[in-house]
Amino acid sequence: MATLIVLLGGKATAHPLGEGETVLGRHPACTIQLDSNTVSRRHAQIIKDGQSYFVEDLGSGNGTFLNGKQIPGRTQLNHDDRIKLGPVLLRFQTEGSSVLDTPANKAPVPRPKALAETSSEVDFVDDEEGDSCIEATLVGGIGSPFGMLEVQPEAKLKAVLEITRSLAGTVDVKAICPKILDTLFSIFPQADRGCILLKDSETDKLVPRAMKHRRQDEDASVKLSRTILNKVLNEKTGILSADAANDEQFSASESISSLAIHSMMCVPMLGLDGEPMGVINIDTQNPISQFRNEDLDLLMAVGSQAALSYDSARLMVTFMEKKKQDGEMDIARNVQRALLPSELPKAPGYEFFASYDAAQAVGGDYFDAMMIDKEKICLSFGDVAGKGVPGALIMARMSSCVQNTMQFVHEVGPAVEAINHHMCAASVEGRFVTYVLIIIDITTHEMVLTNAGHMSPIIRRADGSLFEFGDETVGVPIGVVDGYPFDVLNFKLEPGDLAVLFTDGVSEAMNSKGDLYTLEHLREFIKKGPLKADELGRALLQDVRRHANGFPQNDDITIMTFGRNPI
Repeated sequence: MATLIVLLGGKATAHPLGEGETVLGRHPACTIQLDSNTVSRRHAQIIKDGQSYFVEDLGSGNGTFLNGKQIPGRTQLNHDDRIKLGPVLLRFQTEGSSVLDTPANKAPVPRPKALAETSSEVDFVDDEEGDSCIEATLVGGIGSPFGMLEVQPEAKLKAVLEITRSLAGTVDVKAICPKILDTLFSIFPQADRGCILLKDSETDKLVPRAMKHRRQDEDASVKLSRTILNKVLNEKTGILSADAANDEQFSASESISSLAIHSMMCVPMLGLDGEPMGVINIDTQNPISQFRNEDLDLLMAVGSQAALSYDSARLMVTFMEKKKQDGEMDIARNVQRALLPSELPKAPGYEFFASYDAAQAVGGDYFDAMMIDKEKICLSFGDVAGKGVPGALIMARMSSCVQNTMQFVHEVGPAVEAINHHMCAASVEGRFVTYVLIIIDITTHEMVLTNAGHMSPIIRRADGSLFEFGDETVGVPIGVVDGYPFDVLNFKLEPGDLAVLFTDGVSEAMNSKGDLYTLEHLREFIKKGPLKADELGRALLQDVRRHANGFPQNDDITIMTFGRNPI
């Protein structure tokens, strides 16, 4: 009969495996109950099939590991395989083997890879027999980040004040951790070594940020137990190990037995949200001056205050960086506004209006209007794919390209081809511009335009009917296909005709209920709106804002209206 050895709390318990399924988990109904919060209610099962045994995960939250690797499905077991369910270690043994093989009779376990990228002074090692190196624990929670204040309150208050005073005014995040260790060595004079490890924001792994060594003539390397670190982080627990080198429980713990540590403490650094951002570990090699339970309680309080100081400094740095970025974005906003026309053309019998509202400090919408000779007005209108800073950079390039091109080319077709060629020459993948270029002859009232992937202008005739160019007249956006043959369209503006250009930030404006403004609503508003172009533009912008009713816009909103005044 095969046997499953459960290593928990420094004890090894043998469980004979019978026929069929042996369910492992936290629930009392499981065949083998494992009392740990990180073990699922029904975590895994051992299955006997003929003469073979298999382990299978039952959809647990933390997974099931076999010999250090997470199993994807049902996996066959071999003699002396190691199974890990959360912090619980198990060993599978078959018939004919000793039920409790002692570590002395086993081959040495190879050193595991590092838990995180570290310097040569810190090493992470596994404890083969679980959390056997723990003598005392102290739990800290969100409601009591400084431990139990009724225990030695004077000493605790003095220590908290001391570390607060030593860290006061420090905003250099890199300098805080060494200062914390300096203060801890004054609070705990028996400490020989100490280190602070913080979670990396990207990988969520522990990375050493500061180390201190009192005995310069001895080995300065620090070895940290994975078991202790996991328990400290997962359970927000402070851990004390007293006289570790001589404790019988440590016979299988490489991280303790290979280095003469007579006493050590490890506590979590609880942030403002009550979650651990890292750990503080200090130890002593002096067998006379061992750490005691009250020392652990004191370190728990000091560690939490140190974490709050670190969090405050980090938030201050973030605030200063944000303030600097806001200042730079204000400058960028002013630069972008300067790229837009300060005033629109003035022509007898015509009215023009344009408005631009970026969803962020800067945006990717674009418009321009200029006289290219005494009889022709050029209107340029576009929407960059994307918003914010990337969209603003493309918008600036587009503005410069149009300005330079229209100085020399006064025909719509060749001008659009030149603009497209220039934007394609140094295009950024995924960044294109939907664009409309219009030239109006104010003597003949002929409007010539090209549409490069944008919505058709909506033209309201004098009789109140609407006209839009067909989808077949819409070409590809600017910056996508070099040399694309764009269609050139013509439309004669009669007295009372008005045209509306808009970006999708208008039709897709959203209110708090998730309702969009929609093209249908836009068409109805244009049909019934004011008769003059500038009045229609202002009224449309106001109606879009009315629909949003204060809900933050998720895209840039740009409107341009123009047309002939009624006779």
